[in-house]
Amino acid sequence: MKKIWLIIQREYITRVRNKTFLLSTFLTPLLFAGVFAIIIFITVKGQTTDRVAFRDNTGIFQEQEYKRTGVVFISDPEADTSNYLSKGYSAIVYAPNFGINNTDKWQVYSKKNFGLIQSEAIRDIIRNEYERYVFREQGIDVSLLDSVKKASGSLSVETAIIGQGEEIKKGNSGIAYGVGYAASFLIYITLFIYGSMVMRGVMEEKTNRIAEVVVSSVKPFQLMMGKILGIGAVGLTQFVLWIMLMFLLSTGVGFLIPSDVDPETLNSAMAQANESTRMAAISGIKDAVGAVNVPLLVVCFLFYFLFGYLFYAALFAAVGSAVNEDPQDAQSLMFPITMPIVLAIVIMINAITNPESPMAVWSSIIPFFSPIVMMARLPFGVPGTVAYWELALSMVMLVVGFLVTTWLSAKIYRTGILMYGKKPTWKELLKWAFRK
Repeated sequence: MKKIWLIIQREYITRVRNKTFLLSTFLTPLLFAGVFAIIIFITVKGQTTDRVAFRDNTGIFQEQEYKRTGVVFISDPEADTSNYLSKGYSAIVYAPNFGINNTDKWQVYSKKNFGLIQSEAIRDIIRNEYERYVFREQGIDVSLLDSVKKASGSLSVETAIIGQGEEIKKGNSGIAYGVGYAASFLIYITLFIYGSMVMRGVMEEKTNRIAEVVVSSVKPFQLMMGKILGIGAVGLTQFVLWIMLMFLLSTGVGFLIPSDVDPETLNSAMAQANESTRMAAISGIKDAVGAVNVPLLVVCFLFYFLFGYLFYAALFAAVGSAVNEDPQDAQSLMFPITMPIVLAIVIMINAITNPESPMAVWSSIIPFFSPIVMMARLPFGVPGTVAYWELALSMVMLVVGFLVTTWLSAKIYRTGILMYGKKPTWKELLKWAFRK
């Protein structure tokens, strides 16, 4: 155990002090923040507003101008398909069976295809005004329609989860969907990144003949376990630092506002919008915390991250010990290992929409898929969606799977780490694994 601990220390300290680790750890949160800021900036600045003329002989429209996001809808009796561009319009709309429109549908005439926002805005204006027109024709007060729309807009439906002892908790499928997808995808990424890191580390030691010196004083199994646990500790350290940095970035935004800014000078409408946005964000956080079992999710995420990594890292280490300098050999041997990870993501996408399906249940128990699939199901509730026996069996199977794969990989590692100049196949790797 002492030798394994020394190898863990060596792997951990060497990689943590590496410039690549430092840059990726501290720049990744800043990079993500920058990407989101650029996306928001482009979205806001990239929005355009099209002026659209309309010709109507039905009496549906009661106003001269209607505004929606991306569109200004203007009544212009003098506009037609020959002069709408010169009059500054992007398109012209004709009512059914009016002018050049010989159909029973509203027609939009333009030189271009509108974007989705503009097209939906035009449909929304026509649909809304037609509803109001029908009300007027039936002698019904149009304000009744407005009040019905306002009332239906404020209508909300909540899900209440009945827990043990008839305890009522608030549920939210959207939050469960988002949390499950994010946690599963995060584990998916880490399995690839740190599993490949283990394989590259073993390949480097083998090609540099360092392993020959190391295995003269430690057993191959001790060397493999030390590398796996050391690199796993690096991954956990990086996750903790990412969480801390993202927390600091999110809380430090308020300090970017100059202290000499007088809130009274701000536009009142903007202030109200900011206040409503802040209250909506606080309400959303409260709903998220109330809708999912945060302590359970954190514990399960750490468990599935750790043992999922250990499960696959042993296999990646076995592949790294079997290949030489040719990267194509590594890719051909990696394929059977990476396929279950990719398949787990495909199953997760189905499980997150139907978390109680038989495929979701059994995939969350099988060790090859459970780290990703189970994390997609857990936010939907324990024991409501995920039974206690399912979670317990999944954890036990993953631990057993880790022990089995480590035992088999250690036997492959013991033979492959000192073998040079031969291109191995999976058939030979299986012979090494089951050799007495």
